[in-house]
Amino acid sequence: MRQISVIAYRKTMPLITLSKRSAVEPFHAMDILAEANRRRQAGRPVISMAVGQPSHPAPKASLEAAEAALKHGRIGYTDALGLRELREAISSHYRLRHQVIVDPARIAVTTGSSAAFNLAFLALFDAGDAVAIARPGYPAYRNILKALGLTVVEVPVTAETGYTLTPASLERAEAKAGCKLKGVLLASPANPTGTVTSRDALKRLASYCDGRNIAFISDEIYHGLTFVGDESSAVEVTDNAIVINSFSKYYCMTGWRIGWMVLPERLIRPVECLAQSMYISAPELSQLAAMAAFTAEEELDIYKESYRTNRDFLMSRLPELGLPLASPMDGAFYAYVDTSRYSNDSMEFARRMLSEIDVAATPGLDFDPLEGHRAMRFSYAGSVSDIAEAVGRIAGWLKQD
Repeated sequence: MRQISVIAYRKTMPLITLSKRSAVEPFHAMDILAEANRRRQAGRPVISMAVGQPSHPAPKASLEAAEAALKHGRIGYTDALGLRELREAISSHYRLRHQVIVDPARIAVTTGSSAAFNLAFLALFDAGDAVAIARPGYPAYRNILKALGLTVVEVPVTAETGYTLTPASLERAEAKAGCKLKGVLLASPANPTGTVTSRDALKRLASYCDGRNIAFISDEIYHGLTFVGDESSAVEVTDNAIVINSFSKYYCMTGWRIGWMVLPERLIRPVECLAQSMYISAPELSQLAAMAAFTAEEELDIYKESYRTNRDFLMSRLPELGLPLASPMDGAFYAYVDTSRYSNDSMEFARRMLSEIDVAATPGLDFDPLEGHRAMRFSYAGSVSDIAEAVGRIAGWLKQD
């Protein structure tokens, strides 16, 4: 048989083009984290305030449940919508926390909230449909929507709108975009702004969407981390919302990749069919650990107090350093600040801060492609000592400038 050299073979290979849907912006927070990890592995004393990852471990009860499951050894597939016991535990959570009865049949357990967003977007929208999100807002919303061929309508949230989406702001954005909205996605508490949308505002938004046949998706992954305001769930005000939540933030289980959805009845079967083919099921080990997390509220609230300490410290200290807050810090664990006193290039600001003082934070361009060049997001999910040390370094660095 004639041998073909590797070089000749490569020359005969067709040029494989990339899909248009793959042309999304990088998630800069993850790029910054990767560089921070490389520097840390090289022995640098890096402190990361770049990603929303709690410094605390998963609750003790979750670790014990996972250990017991591993000893048992029977970890496998579950139903695509998740373990019945976990779905019942999530239902009980809504009854106890929000005084609402949610049928466990309406709950889908997902491989993190990221899978939940994919499932929701695929079940609700066709290519070209227009979906509104807040600006500034979580960049993965924009990138997933674009990758699925959907039209992203970014709605500015400012002091005038209470830093949240409103019916009036949606109407203005719809008119400006020249297209009818098919969906609205709201986060409360929000990333990066920290906005907590009140129950009344949530109800007005849900009613607006219901009255116009607009799908309403409520991202509630920072529930449990509200410091100021009324932490309400969309399930309290409508049965039509798609609610997405996660064990990553309050429950300190980022790497376990486990989340959930509350679905209107008409979406249960479509989401199940999509999940069967796309994910099979969320990891059973993570589901068992997540079930135990609901018993760990006392431990988790202690963790929350460390975030409150960090929050109070940053609320006072960052403005003193010439980094005024660009939005409230009412929930989640982020400070979104204006850097224009020092820089109108948040990417360069982030690179310099990491390379010169080993502090990682996220450039505002992740969250706001129009005005984020003069903003930064600092995560205060780290330890109290790390946050204090990082701010001390930043203070000395800015003073030198």
